[in-house]
Amino acid sequence: MTTTVRRVVSLVPSLTEAVAATAPELLVGVTDWCTHPPGLDAVRVRGTKNPDLQRITALAPDLVVANEEENRPADLAALRAAGIEVLVTEIRTLPQALSELERVLTAGCGLPRPAWLDEAGAAWREARPVADAAAVVPVWRRPWTVLGRDTFAGDLLARLGVRNAYGGHPERYPRVPVEELNEPGRADLVVLPDEPYRFTAADGPEAFPRLPAALVSGRHLTWYGPSLVEAPAVLGAALAAAAEAVPPR
Repeated sequence: MTTTVRRVVSLVPSLTEAVAATAPELLVGVTDWCTHPPGLDAVRVRGTKNPDLQRITALAPDLVVANEEENRPADLAALRAAGIEVLVTEIRTLPQALSELERVLTAGCGLPRPAWLDEAGAAWREARPVADAAAVVPVWRRPWTVLGRDTFAGDLLARLGVRNAYGGHPERYPRVPVEELNEPGRADLVVLPDEPYRFTAADGPEAFPRLPAALVSGRHLTWYGPSLVEAPAVLGAALAAAAEAVPPR
């Protein structure tokens, strides 16, 4: 970036929280799904997959921050065609998340490296496996969709000792019949985040009667930002509790 950045539109909830935790005054536009921090004072520009391009352009941002998985290339191309600088992140692992967050905040927004980013790195360096188990990790229901290969959430789980049963699948988010997910020997437990689908104690575990269920915070499992500081402890507690119910091999 060669210009001073004073106005930022974020099209990714994780990046919104990262900028808001570092320099909230920069944010002028965020998506409807940007829930952290609560009470964020910025214009809402619809969703990650259907941003209001006209409203974003009217906000005259110096920078739009996006993600190659969360946002559609056609929307980002349209913003660039309108003369807007767009920074696109690619995040599939924890190291990528830390380096891309630094790129967004320092190279993109021209900010000093924030202390919370160092705290996040330290928290994960100190993290230890809390389980030795294979898991199916649904992220949607109707149809059942699970984590497959090469995902950020899968990388976090692996660092805590939980192997993704579909980590070798050719697709990143395969649709899999629930009968297959429940096949004997497929997994030791099921990990159910509360987003993007909101799994709860009353909606999800009943579909896996044979498997102990870990109900986890989707923000701590799938977001890359300040939530990474707490994520090892928050996820670790939920996974450890479920792993205790796994029968001995």
